Amino acid sequence: MGLGILAHTVGRLPLKQLTETLGAHKIDFVQLALTKAISDIDTGTGRLSPGLANYIAEHFDRQGIRIGVLGCYINPIHPDPEIRREEIRRFKEHLRLARDFGTSIVATETGDHDTFRYQDPERYLEIGWTVLKESITELAEEAEKWGVTVGLEPVCVHTLSSADHMKRIMEEIPSSTLGVVFDPCNLLDHRNFASREEVVRQALQTFGERIVLAHLRDAVYREGERPDVVKPGAGTFNISGFLEKLHEYKPCIDISIEGLQPHEIDEALDYVRSRMPF
Repeated sequence: MGLGILAHTVGRLPLKQLTETLGAHKIDFVQLALTKAISDIDTGTGRLSPGLANYIAEHFDRQGIRIGVLGCYINPIHPDPEIRREEIRRFKEHLRLARDFGTSIVATETGDHDTFRYQDPERYLEIGWTVLKESITELAEEAEKWGVTVGLEPVCVHTLSSADHMKRIMEEIPSSTLGVVFDPCNLLDHRNFASREEVVRQALQTFGERIVLAHLRDAVYREGERPDVVKPGAGTFNISGFLEKLHEYKPCIDISIEGLQPHEIDEALDYVRSRMPF
């Protein structure tokens, strides 16, 4: 299993400084959100090119680090159609150039499930789902042209809020370009935290074969709220058990460790490696 982190865990830095700083840690790959991580290059929509993508990838390669996934966390159900169109345009650009960066995955979440509540308090969930389906269908069609994957990350307070919703979107958009970015702690809240082992089991049974990347963090219960995110080993999430189950479904999958401060990176990497199932 490859272990990585968010590239901007060490801050938003000039490219050379960013890659050298990341190279000081024993990571296999990064999840790269361009505008969050790189400070000295304009990577805004319309500015990317194959040459720029190769230039960025070469800097990471010199440090022995892969770009495992491009993080392009848009809001595919933004209530303003013009903003939503611009978000989709940016994601499509990432899809077209993903392989020039050395990856085949572009990841996003799916927007707050309450987005359309004020527009229609009775039908807001249905409206959000319809907009999401339209956006993801368009992204899937673009991904098919370039042979890359749209990584969708379910989150308990988002439009894709559960394993069942993840299954539904893949059934309603039957494209092989759709994959799952699986962060088990993102599916937990105060209502299901006590049954977190069952949440993981159900998720893996429901979409395990479609996972393209795993996120890993730890969590501490917070009454009436979503769990607090903490570094691996500082919470009560069963990391060893999760890694074992994940390895059964997806051997050698990349795992991005989330929720870290820069000074916690090496400790977190050592902790997770010590709990690998092989």
